[in-house]
Amino acid sequence: MPLQVKLVATFRNAGRGVGFMFEELSIRFLAAATIGTIALGAWLSITALEWCAILLALGLVWAAEGLNTALERLTDLVSPGYHPLAGKAKDLAAGAVLLASVGAFLVGLIVFLTHLV
Repeated sequence: MPLQVKLVATFRNAGRGVGFMFEELSIRFLAAATIGTIALGAWLSITALEWCAILLALGLVWAAEGLNTALERLTDLVSPGYHPLAGKAKDLAAGAVLLASVGAFLVGLIVFLTHLV
């Protein structure tokens, strides 16, 4: 298979994965928060370095949420009934999303409060 075909397939699969993410309510909330954050950054005319911090924080939360969603679905597949280890794996992944979200929130506070105060 030629490299270009593999590359197109890779991006198509990744795009499909992003689409699957939007089946989750938490992702729709994250999308709304992302749009609001970008709009606020544009309204406040934040600097290029501040944009880097904001976009990196947003990307981290999106990646964590995507991995959490994937782990939840995989766990449901291999352990359809309740199992304490499956529950622990899901809680760990959700905890990672929480930590990424708190970090992103703090980055947002630092960046945006300096423009609002």
